[in-house]
Formats: sequence, C-alpha cells, structure tokens
Amino acid sequence: MLMNTITIPKKVTAQGDLVILPRKELEALLKYRTSIKFSPTASQKKALARAEKNFQHKKTLSFHELAETLGLAN
Repeated sequence: MLMNTITIPKKVTAQGDLVILPRKELEALLKYRTSIKFSPTASQKKALARAEKNFQHKKTLSFHELAETLGLAN
C-alpha cells in the first residue's frame, strides 16, 4: 500500500483541532446535519413559552424534588 506524506502549515493547526476524513464521510455528515430539523407545533411553542416563564419565576422543581413528588425517591 502506497502512503502519501503531507505537510500541514502551522497556521492551520494553530486555529484548533484538525480533522481529516474521507469526502464520502464528510458528505454523509453534512447531509445528516441538514436533514434533521425540528419544527415545533403551535401547542409545543406555547408549552415552551410557558416553561420559560415558569423557569424565570423560579417555579420549577429539581430532579430530586420531582422524583420525591412522584414517589420515586429512596
């Protein structure tokens, strides 16, 4: 098997992590990323707005408080 050697300029690696992958994998990742979209319904938007309002007014329960309220805590 023939192995090629490449030189990567320091200014490219200084910008952060460098990832090299085959073009087919890149295209699959890009296709997957753009194919997942969430469009909330009107009722989901309303529920989210209510949840955000409750969170701002500190009307929320921690995980442990919720578990205790539901009788799941030990």
